[in-house]
Amino acid sequence: MNAASAPSKPRRRWRRWLIAGALAAAYPGFVLIAVYSHFFAVDLPGGRNGPADAYRHSLASAVVAYTVSPRLVDWVTWAMERDGHGNRSRAMDAHNNRIGARIGAGASDWDAMNDAVLDAVRRGAIDAQTDGQITWLPPAAWQDRWY
Repeated sequence: MNAASAPSKPRRRWRRWLIAGALAAAYPGFVLIAVYSHFFAVDLPGGRNGPADAYRHSLASAVVAYTVSPRLVDWVTWAMERDGHGNRSRAMDAHNNRIGARIGAGASDWDAMNDAVLDAVRRGAIDAQTDGQITWLPPAAWQDRWY
């Protein structure tokens, strides 16, 4: 290959940025598919503010911590849930995100991670206050929708 036909360095950099951008854009889709494929299978009540919501948040955080880093879960929780400030629902989501991140970061494999999250939700409770227990709001606050 002669010098005239070789791609220039700026062009190669552009390709690398394009590939990195495509992967970054695809990652949220991967997380959504991983979470919702399990979410619909477990059929928990309380799609919003209930056990199903707690499961969805803790599983998504576990997936992100397992595949990337628990630090990314911290950033997303800070940005999307205001780190739990503002209302009970955000506080619940932030609490469950932290638990899911711990589960994902410590999981030995994918199946163990999924099983641990479901077990944690099954041991969860209304208004749980401990750092290690999944929580959700009382049934009067639940909504059937999950989106």
